[in-house]
Amino acid sequence: MKSSQEGFADSLWWNESEEPPCGFTPHAGHSEVDVAIVGGGITGLSAALHLAEAGLRVALFEARHIGFGASGRNGGQVIPGLKYDPDELVTKYGADRGARLAGMVGGAADLTFDLIARHGIRCNPVRGGWIQAAHSPHARETIMRRGRQWQARGVPVEILSRDEVAARTGTPNQHGGWLDPRAGAIQPLDYTRGLARAAQRAGAMLHEQSPVRELARTATGWSLRAGQGRCTARRVILGTNAYTDRLYPGLAQSVLPVQSMQLATDPLPAGLAERIMPGGLMMSETRKLAFYMRQTPRGGFMIGGRGAVGDGEDRQLMMALERGMLKLFPDLQGVPVRYRWSGHVCLSLDGLPHFHEPEPGLLCLLAYNGRGVALATAFGRMLAEEIAGRAEAVYPRTRLVRIGWHALRRPVMGLGVRWYWLKDSLGFTSK
Repeated sequence: MKSSQEGFADSLWWNESEEPPCGFTPHAGHSEVDVAIVGGGITGLSAALHLAEAGLRVALFEARHIGFGASGRNGGQVIPGLKYDPDELVTKYGADRGARLAGMVGGAADLTFDLIARHGIRCNPVRGGWIQAAHSPHARETIMRRGRQWQARGVPVEILSRDEVAARTGTPNQHGGWLDPRAGAIQPLDYTRGLARAAQRAGAMLHEQSPVRELARTATGWSLRAGQGRCTARRVILGTNAYTDRLYPGLAQSVLPVQSMQLATDPLPAGLAERIMPGGLMMSETRKLAFYMRQTPRGGFMIGGRGAVGDGEDRQLMMALERGMLKLFPDLQGVPVRYRWSGHVCLSLDGLPHFHEPEPGLLCLLAYNGRGVALATAFGRMLAEEIAGRAEAVYPRTRLVRIGWHALRRPVMGLGVRWYWLKDSLGFTSK
């Protein structure tokens, strides 16, 4: 059975990249910094960049290569917002904090594209908008309410009928939707590599092939055994997300890593390219086991969806993804599929990111629930601004709680998948 974790080289992004691999040297000897960051994904890199720009000494340690995990394998959709509606954030966190949090996550795509422009990152950025499409009449009102809430906050949202969604996307199988013009698409591995180089230019020290195997409190902060050396730091950020291991007790057991599968075709013939997801447009469904789709930078079609639990890639699920693509877009029949790959995303039981400080000076941020590109960029900056003393984090700390059935997650989540298939078939909506 093919390993999902080791399948990064099968991805579209790995094989069609403009930003070359970073090639940062492994860590050796002893280093002393203000902040040590574990994990070379978007959270850690955004934090490293903004900390270095604030004048702090920063070292980042990546166990493999920059963009090895979800940051370099995802669908490249830059979607603002959490999976909670703005009004829900106000209800949950209060009028002031809820409004500020809605503003931060609502501006996450703007921040991402601003960083791309400011640092000249070659990642094929395009802002064609994102449609959240209702897969059933029952789901339509839920997402229309979401769109109207953003409209009330000044976002020029478009509410689309079934025919309008069909005309813009090329599939008649949706029941309307809303379009968020703030969203866009990128080549995610190139973005991650470009963010790393920007952080290095700002003064951060970045190390690849440098797993952190030990984390211990000291009188003045923390000590890390990283790569072939040691690092002492006043503060530590753990940004390992779905690839979290046993470095800090209980952290891996507080979230659920699950595969996301993707496939991408050869470039589409001109007629199809003008009809199926044209102009940089992206779309996601409202199914709990939803598909998400877009055109690739070179004009192919790509689609993603939930995969297996565990590291083994399930060939039957990958075939089901291709069948789902052809059901939505029958005109793609006969277009060769060139790339098939998967990787892990990090889910939380409440559908929200988790921001822990289990001990003073140890910050853990993970579980973007499929919205990682824009959110990780924004949350990484939020961490940096708090550490640098510029602004208190608007997102509140959360308590680190182990999931009681985590050891049984494979059979339990297998049952959950069957339950959500039933809910999807009945037309219920997801966040």
